[in-house]
Amino acid sequence: MGTLLRTADAFDAALSLSQSCADPLGPRALRASAGAIFRVPLIDWDEHEGRRVALVAHGGTSLDTVADAELEPPLTLLLGSEREGLPRDLVTRCQLAVRISLPGAAESLNVAAAGAIVLYELSRRVARG
Repeated sequence: MGTLLRTADAFDAALSLSQSCADPLGPRALRASAGAIFRVPLIDWDEHEGRRVALVAHGGTSLDTVADAELEPPLTLLLGSEREGLPRDLVTRCQLAVRISLPGAAESLNVAAAGAIVLYELSRRVARG
């Protein structure tokens, strides 16, 4: 949680946390956020702008092949838990499901790493314009 907060801070993103999400005010999350908890907007779970994009470990469209227009802000990126991922009903309600293609042997990334990669890619595309 703390790493996601810090990453959101670095990329000027907000976070929306479900009720079953880790506590952003827990001691470990606070330390790992390095103060980002005080700068990153936390918005209601049901408040979102633009397209909803689900980040999935398997299936979906490879992030590197998604057209820029499909990822233009505003958008809401949904990330699931590391063990179960996103609930299927949330994925089906999204306009797009994307995955990060991994060339190595790892089956998946942890949530913080995946979130950082996607936020970086989104910011790179916006800067490229």
